[in-house]
Amino acid sequence: MEIGVMLGAGGEQQTLPALVEAAREIEAAGLDSIWMANIFSFDAIGALSVIGAATSRVKLGTAVVPTYPRHPVAMAQQALTAAAASGNRFTLGIGLSHKLVIEDMFGMSYDKPASHMQEYLSLLMPLVRQEAVTAANDSYRINNVQFNAPGAEPVPVVVAALGPRMLKIAGELSDGTNTWMVGPRTMENHIVKGITAGAKSAGRPAPKVVAGVPIGLTMKPDALREQSARDLVIYGQLPSYRAMLDREGAAGPADIAVLGDENALRSGIQRYQDAGVTELNAAIVSEDEEGYERTLEFLAGLKG
Repeated sequence: MEIGVMLGAGGEQQTLPALVEAAREIEAAGLDSIWMANIFSFDAIGALSVIGAATSRVKLGTAVVPTYPRHPVAMAQQALTAAAASGNRFTLGIGLSHKLVIEDMFGMSYDKPASHMQEYLSLLMPLVRQEAVTAANDSYRINNVQFNAPGAEPVPVVVAALGPRMLKIAGELSDGTNTWMVGPRTMENHIVKGITAGAKSAGRPAPKVVAGVPIGLTMKPDALREQSARDLVIYGQLPSYRAMLDREGAAGPADIAVLGDENALRSGIQRYQDAGVTELNAAIVSEDEEGYERTLEFLAGLKG
């Protein structure tokens, strides 16, 4: 199982140069990947294009960019640019976002979200392979669009898929899934099982399964869990994440966080690997900067 680190998930007010420095530190530590959240700050694809030009080895990915505000043509062009900027270390992670954001905040329809994703992927996937696309569906019409991005190879695409139909669609059409707020039991019995079945039915390779998990090395796990419960409270209120927490039997997001000493973290991380996760995306939670550094050092040690 590969191990990566999330940037931007906590809504930190980091400047772009600070994000570049954080990425360089993660790369120097020997971690496999960096996943960038796309919340209400920098555009994740653009930020990773900058980070890609400032790093040399670490893999990069978005976790995740909402589909509704971006036409698949625009999304593909941005993704190919990030691929070229990073020497093809970039993975595009996309998702539906939530009704609260798309409909209530952006004023767009959130009707039939799974159908939207299926239509979106049917156009996006050939576009990121730089194939000529002429196609039409209920949401989009594209006539003879083809990109030529020198230096860019086909971009892997993973989908934030949690529900049964979304897992089937992701397995059939994309390269895998990038999850958040999913415990290890639900990961094994629901996520991995569902997306693998979808990929198999379409004759596709075994999918990438990325698990975004709050992780913190601490000698005061109870205090850090209380802090995490406050910081992550919104995720327990959004329907898609709430459904995953309910499957796991978790009262709230902090209950699936992997917190504690070295043994607790090793055990918790191993449960995800045993569940079939191919890449851990650690959203580091800590009391302070020293706690962040200790957790990053511990994760790097797992790669040794």
